[in-house]
Amino acid sequence: MEPDLEYFPAPRLSQPQEKNSPKMRVIRVGTRKSQLARIQTDSVVAVLKTLYPGLQFEIVPMSTTGDKILDTALSKIGEKSLFTKELEHALEKNERENPYDAVVFHPKFVGRTLETLPEKSVVGTSSLRRAAQLQRKFPHLEFRSIRGNLNTRLRKLDEQQEFSAIILAAAGLQRMGWQNRMGQILHPEECLYAVGQGALGVEVRAKDQDILDLVGVLHDPETLLRCIAERAFLRHLEGGCSVPVAVHTAMKDGQLYLTGGVWSLDGSDSIQETMQATIHVPAQQEEGPEDDPQLVGITARSIPRGAQLAAENLGISLANLLLNKGAKSILDVARQLNDAH
Repeated sequence: MEPDLEYFPAPRLSQPQEKNSPKMRVIRVGTRKSQLARIQTDSVVAVLKTLYPGLQFEIVPMSTTGDKILDTALSKIGEKSLFTKELEHALEKNERENPYDAVVFHPKFVGRTLETLPEKSVVGTSSLRRAAQLQRKFPHLEFRSIRGNLNTRLRKLDEQQEFSAIILAAAGLQRMGWQNRMGQILHPEECLYAVGQGALGVEVRAKDQDILDLVGVLHDPETLLRCIAERAFLRHLEGGCSVPVAVHTAMKDGQLYLTGGVWSLDGSDSIQETMQATIHVPAQQEEGPEDDPQLVGITARSIPRGAQLAAENLGISLANLLLNKGAKSILDVARQLNDAH
């Protein structure tokens, strides 16, 4: 997994202790300590407070594995869910922010694009996915790992001379109120984005049915179905942060379009395909399955099972198409090279 700039793990909701009376019930919400994580958590809690004025919400900051290891590239740590292990997997999706990547330029290069940066300019990114795609698209640039939260990365960019630009998720910059720093938006023809990028997740214990019902009202049906397809694609490929895998989804006229690709570490070898499926996007008030299918780690009781299964099958079908075209060998070599270096 890439950091919170990618998956945006949002609050973890847990049951209150039994000693709390119904009138004083407290819902404890766990969150990472970074400014972006707090902004995202606060936004979710603010909505829940409006919807449930009789409940109290307590925000509990915590540190994750990815927050504590800052001197090693994410792809080298060898641990999955670096920024969500302590918060577990995202189970509930709400409305999606802009999923694209954005380029933030050093002040001396404001007004440029990646294409017009000088030869051998260094571009910072923590993502193999971004580096592989962009190295292929912009061979005159050098891509180098950069770690830290948004504030730290921007400070390194502005105060040091090492990087000419850095690549970040547009959603993170927008949520921080730093839209003015986005010098270039990378569209799918330039760089496909990470699975789930821009979508907020709320984790709930599987047995806490009342809490699942409580946060279920936050679902955005289209976002949820897109994320199911993306996550099914990644899971079937057995991808992770040690290999470059990327996607793009779109819903139009009852059709869910899923584009997915895999790349070698240097971007020289790649396979990319697009598939579509007819999927009914339900209205918010429609009844969903009673038995909670929990597809690819997502619980969505308010969304019909048929729509969820169709989205999952689309992701699996696209993954199988890529595997049949040789994606496994590309991914295996990428893993081996990443481990070796």
